[in-house]
Amino acid sequence: MQKEYDYLIIGSGLFGSIFAHEMTKRGKKCLVIERRNHIAGNIYTENIEGINVHKYGAHIFHTSNKEVWEYVNSFVEFNRFTNSPIANHKGKLYNLPFNMNTFYQLWGVKTPQEAYDKIEEQRAEYKHITDPQNLEEQALILGGKDIYEKLIKGYTEKQWGRSATEIPAFIIRRLPFRFTFDNNYFNDTYQGIPTGGYTALIEKMLEGVEVKLNIDYFSDKSYLDSLAEKVVYTGKIDEYFDYQFGHLDYRSLRFENEILDQPNYQGNAVVNYTERAIPYTRIIEHKHFEFGTQPKTYITKEYPEDMTEGKEAYYPINDERNQQVYQNYKTLADQLPNVIFGGRLAEYKYYDMHQVVEKALEVVKSEVFI
Repeated sequence: MQKEYDYLIIGSGLFGSIFAHEMTKRGKKCLVIERRNHIAGNIYTENIEGINVHKYGAHIFHTSNKEVWEYVNSFVEFNRFTNSPIANHKGKLYNLPFNMNTFYQLWGVKTPQEAYDKIEEQRAEYKHITDPQNLEEQALILGGKDIYEKLIKGYTEKQWGRSATEIPAFIIRRLPFRFTFDNNYFNDTYQGIPTGGYTALIEKMLEGVEVKLNIDYFSDKSYLDSLAEKVVYTGKIDEYFDYQFGHLDYRSLRFENEILDQPNYQGNAVVNYTERAIPYTRIIEHKHFEFGTQPKTYITKEYPEDMTEGKEAYYPINDERNQQVYQNYKTLADQLPNVIFGGRLAEYKYYDMHQVVEKALEVVKSEVFI
């Protein structure tokens, strides 16, 4: 018996919306369901005081893939925002990523050779560490004491919720040192923010697609599954299988928001607070993502937290235990030909947005050629 829809898509974030758009374009009938009261998943932006606020943390689109850049720009125009975060350590400001501006701020060095020599001098103190056992040892042998203590240690400990001596060494495989006066955080060819915010991007993708909000897939899974030939699932893979191998671990975030009656609070979209004593990792001033000139400003403090019931999952913890648990779930997922698992939560992978776009388009291609 013919079903009402070709695809039931769980989640209206980037992966689900691209899939729905592409399949609708090809004549397939799609239903997108979303448990929240809005579309766009974690890239949702809400207009407050004329400012497009990133409600689930800052999102900056960057890629070197021209096809991906042209694809997202085919929906809405992207601006020329360049991510150039600032680090605040005990009231002193440093440019990120580590570049000649940072080295000058740390040591007063003015040439690439002077900076290189200073880093080598600092690293030499730790040359006895030949097999780093944790993140602290790894960072010290890569960059020395000053960079580690001022710009890495506190921020990373807050992000992971544990001491750097308890975090695996592999988390920092290398430190990107840039011996130029270049504050652009990303090395990618293309970078920007959708003019009008990310919600506008997703709205365009979902034009002509049936979308139902405030629907919990698991509250009536059998009925919802019966509506479509195939299911595209973008939620947590462990939840899909009712946690039968246990919960996968994530880090979550808590946001503290404030509208300020002033035009400019910190002069930059992102300022990281790298000392452990300050409980938040960074302050986002949203108007700077779109070069706003509004009379007020909107800021968000980000507090990393352990993932517990009722909180949102943000960052997969890709250690050995979690990878083993994920592989058990993936084995089950591979046995379901009518269910497509896609996106950060369903694949338990830390995807950047451009990687989600690439993956979604890949999956569309494979579906079309089945």
